[in-house]
Amino acid sequence: MSDTIFRLPDLGEGLTEAEILEWKVSVGDVVTVDQVVVEVETAKAAVEVPVPIAGTVADLHAEAGSVVTVGAPLISVNAGPAPRNGAAERYREEERAGSGNVLVGYGTTTKTRRSRRPAARPAAPSRDEAPRVISPVVRRLAKDHGIDVAALTPSGPGGVVLRKDVEQAIAAAATPAARPLEPAADEVRIPLKGVRRTMADRVSRSRREIPDATTWVDADATRLVKLKRNIQRADPGARVGMLALFARICVAGLRRFPELNAYVDVERHEIVQVPHVHLGFAAQTDRGLVVPVVRDAHRLTLAELGAELARLTDEAREGRLSPDDLTGGTFTLNNYGVFGVDGSTPIINHPEAAMLGIGRITEKPWVRKGKVRPRQVTQLSFTFDHRVCDGAVAGGFLRFVADCAEHPETLVTNL
Repeated sequence: MSDTIFRLPDLGEGLTEAEILEWKVSVGDVVTVDQVVVEVETAKAAVEVPVPIAGTVADLHAEAGSVVTVGAPLISVNAGPAPRNGAAERYREEERAGSGNVLVGYGTTTKTRRSRRPAARPAAPSRDEAPRVISPVVRRLAKDHGIDVAALTPSGPGGVVLRKDVEQAIAAAATPAARPLEPAADEVRIPLKGVRRTMADRVSRSRREIPDATTWVDADATRLVKLKRNIQRADPGARVGMLALFARICVAGLRRFPELNAYVDVERHEIVQVPHVHLGFAAQTDRGLVVPVVRDAHRLTLAELGAELARLTDEAREGRLSPDDLTGGTFTLNNYGVFGVDGSTPIINHPEAAMLGIGRITEKPWVRKGKVRPRQVTQLSFTFDHRVCDGAVAGGFLRFVADCAEHPETLVTNL
């Protein structure tokens, strides 16, 4: 019975490719319908992919660390009995023998990462066309010098890549003006991929396209800190922190200054103001910086807003956010004060029009009623798209936020 090829499905949100993080199965394993066979990472989040076919795994068409385009072959499953003398049996024998006879582009249970090649959907690829690397020494040599063995022409019998093939590629890549044959001992190269590449692309695009400006102000947050403590004392289970309080203030501010809850439609030369507030907030994770989005934040109470911020933060740190959780924001809040810093000039989350940054809240001398007193002070930074508004609107919004921080009782009736 012929193999059935399962291709990388459309993961939504316009995503065109995904990186293989970890195979959950190996060649020769028996799988059932809807069994998770691989974990991939898109530009949005990590996703587990089930297979809609039952049978024996015949081939894995990409190894951990490689990038697969949507529609490209992912895994082949044979619905018949597992072959005894075929490719799967040979794979098992070689794996037990430690020969390292792994086809490039095939999966293994290791998590070795290779350099990304430009993603392109091949036309009717053949499993037999991929070169083989039998020697682990050759594989290591290629990896150390950044050589993609899949791009080499193998000179060994049966399409095997030999050491001389890799050495020739290394020699061809080295020129007097290029990098030396041996990499510098202190040089560290970290590939931009997955969530980090998405964020890098987004902030780069923001800097290229948005003429941003930043304004800032110091605010006495003593009463706001007291309000947070009173809320937590009254309801110890409530997850209402400073981020939730500032989120609530921002929502109120955007009602007064709807010009900032907007984006620029470049093609139509229009400023588009949106009626709903989808509030994004910066969250630092092991995978990098992500911006989860609280949908319809303007409809939530303070307690509901705090609970949703906490839920999204937990899921972000655990890598369980869906692509929908990371898109569609209309305004972003960035509490960089948790890192112990006072100020920043935030980069706008494209294509939004503005972002509020919150510095650390720390005790400082503050003139109040003609006397210098110790107060809990924070610096608020506001970056805005100058195409959307002028300084008067931006200053008005920032002053509103600062006034609410200094006199939060003005918001209590609306919380």
